[in-house]
Amino acid sequence: MIAILIFLAIVAVIAGWWLAGQRLMSKPWLETGASGLAPGTEAVDLPAVKVGLGFFLAVVGALFALFISAYFMRMELPDWRTLAMPRILWLNTGILVLSSVAMHFAVIAARNGRLTSLRQDLLAAGIATLLFLVGQGLAWHDIAALGYYGSSNPASSFFYLITAVHGLHMIGGLLVLGRAALRARAAAVSDRLRMSTELCATYWHFMLLVWFVIIALLAGWFNEFADICRQLIA
Repeated sequence: MIAILIFLAIVAVIAGWWLAGQRLMSKPWLETGASGLAPGTEAVDLPAVKVGLGFFLAVVGALFALFISAYFMRMELPDWRTLAMPRILWLNTGILVLSSVAMHFAVIAARNGRLTSLRQDLLAAGIATLLFLVGQGLAWHDIAALGYYGSSNPASSFFYLITAVHGLHMIGGLLVLGRAALRARAAAVSDRLRMSTELCATYWHFMLLVWFVIIALLAGWFNEFADICRQLIA
């Protein structure tokens, strides 16, 4: 339960930071300029797509929080056998970090109107994400080679379920990224392309955060942290 609250708190902090960056939480009635209008009023009208993405990420965060809660409850039963972490998961983590970094640079390129750099960054992010998905398939192969199948052990069932759901979300992100890459074939960076790039980057950063939580869960770091918190509370 402690780990769930920590995860939700992290999601809430990131959501608050993102909304603050979009000036959605500003108070224009307290800031009036010479013309009588709030200087940041135009930014308060947040595009509907950004609001929609924010709600979607909140739902995704709640979904994974439920998975984590079920994981902790199920591991208390005697038939639970902890899985050995496939080493390739660490490589996959590094690849996903690179894809998120590439998306960050894509946003910078879009804001500065550097179309060539934008195309390269989007391509790099897409290739890195594809490599991550391939690596996830290899991780499944390694787990199966050790004799852990979906029905043989509750821990392996959760491993396949959680990583599969995360992978499906990354595949969905790739479809949206592909549309942004097609728009990048234009002669100049448009406002629509800039918006698409920023939304993709936000999604990629969030899914990277979710993956960090998954890795901490599978590696048992959450268990150690929860034990420390229980000792402190006791």
